[in-house]
Amino acid sequence: MTAAEQVKEILEWAKWAPSGDNTQPWRFEIVSDGQVNVHGFDTRSHCLYDLGGQASHLALGALLENMRLAATRFGLSARIVERAGCSEEAPVFEVTFEAESLAEDPLAEMIKIRSVQRRPYRLDPLTPEQKDILESSVGPNYQVLWFESFSQRWAFASLTARAGKLRLTIPEAYAVHRAIIQWGAQFSEDRVPDQAIGLDALTLKLTHWIMERWERVEFFNRYLAGTLLPRIQLDFIPGLACAAHFALVARAVPDSLRDEVEAGKALQRFWLTATQLKLQLQPEMTPLIFRRYATQGISLSARKNAQPLAERIACVLDQWMGGKEQADRVVFMGRIGRSVSARARSTRLSLIRLHWPGTS
Repeated sequence: MTAAEQVKEILEWAKWAPSGDNTQPWRFEIVSDGQVNVHGFDTRSHCLYDLGGQASHLALGALLENMRLAATRFGLSARIVERAGCSEEAPVFEVTFEAESLAEDPLAEMIKIRSVQRRPYRLDPLTPEQKDILESSVGPNYQVLWFESFSQRWAFASLTARAGKLRLTIPEAYAVHRAIIQWGAQFSEDRVPDQAIGLDALTLKLTHWIMERWERVEFFNRYLAGTLLPRIQLDFIPGLACAAHFALVARAVPDSLRDEVEAGKALQRFWLTATQLKLQLQPEMTPLIFRRYATQGISLSARKNAQPLAERIACVLDQWMGGKEQADRVVFMGRIGRSVSARARSTRLSLIRLHWPGTS
């Protein structure tokens, strides 16, 4: 395999990094046989869930970690340098591959296997050994908090369900959900297929019909408890049916693009390690994102009742994280446990469509 072919193969693997709603906020510029420039972009201007570009920055970190891991399949190291002078909304990372005779990192094999499983997991608790391995994967600058008991899982299931009610009743979130779901699909290369959401077939059909118009959403929410069934199926039951909920906590409050990218690298190692241990994972970022709106005093929605609800979510989350200071350092939340792999999932755009310039 030539050097040029190796670079393309590295990118074919790297592109499988997770990103919020499968936005894939990166484009690749192949400069030479040994260098790729990664052009990032974020969705803060139109996506409620990408406040300050943080979700996109985490995804970029996961991508860069994938590039490093994939390079080891060819004995290469990946030197990553953030280009100076770029805005946080459009960062550029210059990645240079160098021959080091490195052994393949075992996590590289997990890159394409890793996925999101949104359905209930088995209740088998994580073993001490599994937790030790997962905690070691994130490196010295992060720690993992575990919430495993029934009362803790009930509390987190209730918290995510409360956040679910908020996201299902504000038009700003409706606009995002309507854009990112691909209906009638098992796989989607640039969105989330409806079969991967976690609803049963009947509820899925009803939800599709309701979401065609915001007026239908409002009617069902106001008169027919429209959020109840989705929250039970998507938030509460899965929140109880897992081994544990967890929080990835940085040693210092992330306050820059670099901090958020580094957090994304740690998250990706954690997720790939979980995959290696045959564990499934689902992000639970909505309560954390709504907390950020509340604590930063940023308006969440034109709906007047949205901000007080976000503030209550923030209060509960702070209590479970051991106080505001530690909650400020949480970079990721999720649930984890043993289950079958997801039958439906998001795939990825082709390298041709991921070629820089352009974000379409």
